[in-house]
Amino acid sequence: MITTRSLMLALTLVVSASAVATAQDARKQARPQVEFGITVAQRGLWQEAVFRWERAAEIDPTYAAAFNNLGIAYEQLGKFEQAGKAYEKALELEPQNLSIQQNFDLFKEINDRAKRNTSSSGS
Repeated sequence: MITTRSLMLALTLVVSASAVATAQDARKQARPQVEFGITVAQRGLWQEAVFRWERAAEIDPTYAAAFNNLGIAYEQLGKFEQAGKAYEKALELEPQNLSIQQNFDLFKEINDRAKRNTSSSGS
């Protein structure tokens, strides 16, 4: 005899399994966007790279690499507030990722130095 608890557990497992499959499908769909973004960024086409990485992040909002790459691209375009937010999201998703941490640390160092120079030259 199937109890209500057994039925609920079975439903939970099915839902969990489909959520994992959906996440894997999203990553599979987002990966080509990230890869193409890298290709165009290497050619200096930062706006196109941003478009691709934003699309990847929409498809898979858990894709830390997409947010990290957005941080780099926003930096290149002088969109420092957006860059900081992108790096923060990437680190939130993968707090142990040393590459993301290094990129964010370097960004903060350069951004802080630029702010100090701007404020001291205005005095």
